[in-house]
Amino acid sequence: MAPVDPHSYTDSAHPLTTHVSLSLYFDFPSSTIHAAALLNLSSPYTGQLSLDARSLTVHGVLDPQTLAPLPFTLSPPDAVKGSLLSVALDSHASVLILYSTSPDSSALQWLSPPQTFNKTHPFVYTQCQSIHARSVFPCQDTPAARICYSAKLNVPRELSAVMSARHSGRRDPVAGDVSEGFKKVDSAAALNFESLWCGDGRVVEEFVMEQPIPPYLFAFAVGELGSREVGPRTRVYAENVAAVLDSAASEFAGTEDMVRQGEKLFGEYPWERFDLLVLPPSFPYGGMENPRMVFLTPTVIKGDASGAQVVAHELAHSWTGNLITNINNEHFWLNEGFTRYAERRIVEVVQGEERAILSMGIGWRTLNEAMERFKDNMEFTKLKTNQEGIDPDNVYSQVPYEKGFQFLARIERQIGRPAFDEFIKKYIENFKFKSIDTDTFLEFLKANVPGIEKEVDLKLWTEGTGIPPDAYEPVSDLYTTIVSLANEFKLGRMPREDEVANWRGQEWELYLENLPKCVEASQVLALDARYRMSESKDYEVKVAFLQMAISSKCRDYYPEVEKTLKEVGRMKYLRPLYTALVQGSGNEEEKILAKRLFAEARECYHPIAQGVVESILAKHL
Repeated sequence: MAPVDPHSYTDSAHPLTTHVSLSLYFDFPSSTIHAAALLNLSSPYTGQLSLDARSLTVHGVLDPQTLAPLPFTLSPPDAVKGSLLSVALDSHASVLILYSTSPDSSALQWLSPPQTFNKTHPFVYTQCQSIHARSVFPCQDTPAARICYSAKLNVPRELSAVMSARHSGRRDPVAGDVSEGFKKVDSAAALNFESLWCGDGRVVEEFVMEQPIPPYLFAFAVGELGSREVGPRTRVYAENVAAVLDSAASEFAGTEDMVRQGEKLFGEYPWERFDLLVLPPSFPYGGMENPRMVFLTPTVIKGDASGAQVVAHELAHSWTGNLITNINNEHFWLNEGFTRYAERRIVEVVQGEERAILSMGIGWRTLNEAMERFKDNMEFTKLKTNQEGIDPDNVYSQVPYEKGFQFLARIERQIGRPAFDEFIKKYIENFKFKSIDTDTFLEFLKANVPGIEKEVDLKLWTEGTGIPPDAYEPVSDLYTTIVSLANEFKLGRMPREDEVANWRGQEWELYLENLPKCVEASQVLALDARYRMSESKDYEVKVAFLQMAISSKCRDYYPEVEKTLKEVGRMKYLRPLYTALVQGSGNEEEKILAKRLFAEARECYHPIAQGVVESILAKHL
């Protein structure tokens, strides 16, 4: 076996999947999907085909032409990779797999009506990055295996569906949708599939993705959805609650301007539509760049359009990440470093240079914090990492984003922006719809920027630990003023109201990021008494403040910590708050609080977030 990815059973000697056809029946009462997956391979194959699976019940594997059963085995699950589904093929170029998901699927969060905005209908959505598509359908779950797909989603008639694909129709279910193969399998779930599929009160939503994408970009959401048009190629979707839809449409009204700026920088937008879906508060990330349908947390809706910077990031992924993809998670910076760079270029034009510099300043602080986090395991301060046996969710950090950004900014400073812009366009054109590694990028860089390796230490930047000495802390009058005011706080002086009169969330976030993590409780109380940060509607500001309050043992704010941890599931907020509660000594009260809060809030978090919090508690308790 020659694996192509430390997080996948995919074998380099096997043909890769080129297309997947899915029939998915959503059973909300049991939090499961009963399904058929038809996998088409790039060429016929004889031997044991290796596929990834996690928490799936496989009812049968068939030859799609004859419906003859194919021998298969499903291994006990590995803690990181899940199970190996091995199928015996004999000159087969396709395989039909009949299966059901589990309520424990690591990609799926099933929300009961009380957990949603509208409180009246259930909701389910996916988060497949980094290695969770295998818990929705058996596949070669590696970015090295790009697939096209079609999907039929059978859902309750009162609900609707969206996907990272083109919507091709909504219609009544018919018996012809269901493979005859279900009648060949000795499984109650399989035998009942046709009657379930054509049951009363059901509807089929059909989708097609005709461009090859890595499996982690497979995405859907099902619920009572509404939408608002915000541009010629953008609709904002959310649960059908007018207040949520209206605030989202207002926050993202400038999306088309960003798309056009992205096209000026990187070439024609390649995915036709750039729609947005605002998910319930449990969504574990700020955004997910699913092509044609970006998923967003409601915490980016801040009322001042600053949340559009997250949209700019996900938009930039349309070229760097979705069009060109890291071959596996060890080269994640190729996705995120490029995208952070592209995001700031878009923000610079659309929102102004000062906004871009503030973003860089916040990034500089988070990069330094990541170095502190990994001080005992510096492997994960590299851009090119070794992740054998490592769960990528547990080492997710801002290193690939911000160190990757710094690397690309260093190259830009060396050769000049016009030359670097030309290089990026050539890079995108050369590798579009391909998955590459760091060495491939470096060879392309050296071939197209002769002598760059003599001016920039490429090996130090990609394989070295820590922050290279030629990294760059941003400079501007506003940035310098904010950092200076933060330094004065250490000496006991709070900023005057006239000094912060024009500050928005980003300014306050940068200010708080530059304060000591632990101060006197009286200082915390005084700061909040003047500026009411604990009540901020901007979660970046609120969480940074609460993190300082916890570290300073200012227990007056623990009720607000509890409220925050119970109302949002974004890991950017969960990780620092739970870590602040449990790390260090002499904080038994905080550790007890952390355990209680997680026990009470756990079911409101996505499974990925549950795993991250569990790892934090396991490390410190």
